[in-house]
Amino acid sequence: MSVHQISRNSEEESKFIRDRLIEFNAGQVPADQNRYEEINLNIKDQEGKIIAGLLGECCWNWVEVHILWVDPAYRKHGFGSQLLTEIERIAREKECTFIKLNTFSFQAPGFYKKHGYQEMAVIDDAPRGFKHYYFKKDL
Repeated sequence: MSVHQISRNSEEESKFIRDRLIEFNAGQVPADQNRYEEINLNIKDQEGKIIAGLLGECCWNWVEVHILWVDPAYRKHGFGSQLLTEIERIAREKECTFIKLNTFSFQAPGFYKKHGYQEMAVIDDAPRGFKHYYFKKDL
């Protein structure tokens, strides 16, 4: 086999590669479990400005939370808890069996533990001087 050049992807090339893996995965999992849906939520103030949000997806039998953010001026007012409660409700409605997410030591590991998430793994020094936590909550 000859050596080929490695180059950085364009957005279109990245989408092509992602779609090929999704296509392959779909062929491995029973059709009744084959699903993918983005679930993105937000909370707005009275002027319509987003003050908190959650970006995630329903994939197969779980929901994955990629981002949960609350504007610093609105932290400690329960908005993060409201978003987490809503994504858990949606996950149950979609008959998911668990939720998974990750966070850093400078973000919110204590918040997720308080909400019943179990620590599955920790990577030390990622980024340097901090920890990267992986959590799961069975539903």
